[in-house]
Amino acid sequence: MRLGCKIFKIVFCFLCVLLIFRSEGYGQSYGLAFSSHEVFQDKRTSLDLSPDKTLCFNDNFDISFDISFIPNYAVYFGYIIRIIADDNRNIDLVYVDTTKGKGKHFNVIIGDRLSKVAFNISRDKLFGQWNKLSIKFDFDHDRILFYNGQTVFIENGMHLKKNSCYKVLFGINNYKEFQTTDTPPMKIRDIRVTENNQLKYNWPLNEVSGLVAHEIISQNDASVANPMWVTAMHRDWQKVQGITINGLASVAFDPQKEEVYLIASDSLYTYYVNTEKWQDKGYHGGDKIILNQGNQSIFNQFNQTLYNFFPNQKFAANYNFKSDLWNRKFSPNHITDLWHLNKFFSKADTTLYFLGGYGHLVYKNKVQQYHLNSGTWNDVKTTGDFFMPRYLAGLGTTANGDTAYILGGYGNSSGQQILNPRNIYDMMRFTVKDKAFKKLFELKVNDQDFAFANSLVIDDHNKTYYGLIFPQHKYNSTLQLIKGSLAKPDYTLMGSTIPYSFHDTHSFADLYYCPSSKRFIAVTLLRKDNGQTEVKIYTLQGPPFGTSTLPAIVKSKALWYKITGVIILGLVLVLYIYRRKRKVLTAVTISQPENPVVSKSTVTVPIDMSVSNLRVFDPKLHVKNTILLFGEFQVFDAEGIDITKYFTPLIKELFLIILLYSLRWGRGLSSDKLNEILWYDKSAKNAGNNRSVSIGKLKNLLDKMGYCHLSKDTGYWKVDIDHDHIYIDYYNYLNIVNDKEELDIKKIKYLSEITKRGNFLSDIEYEWLDFFKSEISNEVIDTYLHFAHSGRTHDPEFMVELANFIFYFDPVNEEAMIIKCKALATLGKHSLAKNAFDTFVKDYREIYGEDFKKDFNSVLG
Repeated sequence: MRLGCKIFKIVFCFLCVLLIFRSEGYGQSYGLAFSSHEVFQDKRTSLDLSPDKTLCFNDNFDISFDISFIPNYAVYFGYIIRIIADDNRNIDLVYVDTTKGKGKHFNVIIGDRLSKVAFNISRDKLFGQWNKLSIKFDFDHDRILFYNGQTVFIENGMHLKKNSCYKVLFGINNYKEFQTTDTPPMKIRDIRVTENNQLKYNWPLNEVSGLVAHEIISQNDASVANPMWVTAMHRDWQKVQGITINGLASVAFDPQKEEVYLIASDSLYTYYVNTEKWQDKGYHGGDKIILNQGNQSIFNQFNQTLYNFFPNQKFAANYNFKSDLWNRKFSPNHITDLWHLNKFFSKADTTLYFLGGYGHLVYKNKVQQYHLNSGTWNDVKTTGDFFMPRYLAGLGTTANGDTAYILGGYGNSSGQQILNPRNIYDMMRFTVKDKAFKKLFELKVNDQDFAFANSLVIDDHNKTYYGLIFPQHKYNSTLQLIKGSLAKPDYTLMGSTIPYSFHDTHSFADLYYCPSSKRFIAVTLLRKDNGQTEVKIYTLQGPPFGTSTLPAIVKSKALWYKITGVIILGLVLVLYIYRRKRKVLTAVTISQPENPVVSKSTVTVPIDMSVSNLRVFDPKLHVKNTILLFGEFQVFDAEGIDITKYFTPLIKELFLIILLYSLRWGRGLSSDKLNEILWYDKSAKNAGNNRSVSIGKLKNLLDKMGYCHLSKDTGYWKVDIDHDHIYIDYYNYLNIVNDKEELDIKKIKYLSEITKRGNFLSDIEYEWLDFFKSEISNEVIDTYLHFAHSGRTHDPEFMVELANFIFYFDPVNEEAMIIKCKALATLGKHSLAKNAFDTFVKDYREIYGEDFKKDFNSVLG
């Protein structure tokens, strides 16, 4: 009985959790943001609540919604909502940003006249929070009421008729003679329509992607053009226009003006976050400065000054924005001894501090300071806990710069690179007042090692930090935003990843935060072999979302109630069965034999769904609806006919780039990105024409397969595929390598079956494809090695096979050689083990031009 009560409590608590989850489903930031005058007319956003019909009402009804404006845009003008009655009369709510902020900004237009209804919402509220607006059609009193919060405005004598139908449009529209291309940069959410005080329609606008806004009462879905889903803005980093400059460069950021500064040898480049535009301004008189390798820059927000520094020479120069001059001459031809050091300004002692760094095979833990007032340099004698020598750490400060937090990095206690360096995960606090370090905690890290971009963003109020991490052992790496506590070692992954080409001293990454527009800025620099520096900038709307903090997307309340009912019924049924079984078991226990016999026919074997869902291509069994990317590129249609030859070189590249971006990131590519890669040598108009023609040809080819078509529902070109009907070897490959914790021998053999056709797209070479090929080679090897070291099998014959799988991709992989030699020795095949070692040594010498340092006995030991 006591156990039954416990189960009832569990059921009750579970239901409470479900209700809490339901009630808080809309607690996060969500909604629809509208592209406005900052883009061309055909790129602006519209929302049609009834795309195929009108909304009809028999009684009084009202339309309410939440609205806020997106800050820092140049133009605020246009239609918020346009309601068109079936007598072709329009009722419009329009925003007009009048001169010098005077007058009423929100205006109501009835037909062709400006009504008496006009009001304002304070700037702080309009740009800083959601504001509820409501429009009520009162047929009984022949009037329309406009509500701004608790304030009501009334327009009488409207000649309203019951049993009327209406078209409801937000933003721009192309509906008949009511077309408009003007809308302010706004955000809308939670549109609710009630009739006779009963909720009839509700569009939460809590989608993450797509061109459909789901209605959750009557399934009367709305259509959207050019959407910017607020949730996606908080989850997906957006790449903005990057630039490539000649020579070296360093980067700094002004958080008040929200401007990124790129310091180059001939110009100061400024990226304006709010307008997403670059400006370059040459130094006075056309003078050039000589930037040394490893120079860094920083903007001091306390005195509004931009600095470039090079601690090796005790050099710091500041920039005069009025005269376009640096106050000191730069000295040439030096390479820093402090790569990837961290820096910060302290307002308390008007000092610029430098910590850590790396150079000439030594990691540093030295702290230096540059006094702004006197222009003097000195080393700081620190106290407190040991600050391990490191570089590639992240550093952030409190608001006044009196306390710095340094997280992670790469180094070791001695500072000597030859003495087993490793990733560091401690959070250190440095206080300017007593020049003391204190270790606060160490991050709890899973298997994947990572380092940090140069800066942390510190949230003083919530005692949290944000940082960018990346696996520094890969060239084709990715930056990932994390959020953590300043008091605890836990952290959370936030947002999507950013591609990052990490080439140690050739690369640099930094993270900034815009307090006004609440956006995160990620900047990457890559110094190329030709002497140019490639600069890329990405933005993410704050607060960022992680996979566990995305708002719930509920499409139907009716569906929710059904699901809840099924869950409740299921839990009650489980409880009933349990109690019945408990009674039976109690009775059986008395007479049950000591060693009962179990019939094999009654044993249920659990199905390994993760394995059963994987498919391996076998040309003898099936080729219908198949796309093969490992080895030579091949496509078979629904009849099993090889249609590869119909893919012209351009259509093939177009298909592959959209397909791979769709499968790898689930997103696809924008039209602009396709133009940049495939039609970079053409004007925007010609590129668009070429793209349209090529897309049409590709659609015709994909139609031959079925279950596979191109879409642009999310604003990005994407290949939508039903994987139950179409086999793609790369899709199966991703399922295996992305779930290493569930690896078993079957999955490893599946992986080998996929890859034995050959290297990824072995017959094709594109510059953009290099990332995929490199990633796949690394991931395949990592997957095999992960399984080899997991201890999930001790079969030496399979370990030999596993090592051979690795050699297929890397013939001189040392770990694979050791695995193979040890496995062969375990099998008693010592001569074969020695032959495998000798072959490896020979290949190693041919590839690297030097002898392998270990002997056979040490490998087996």
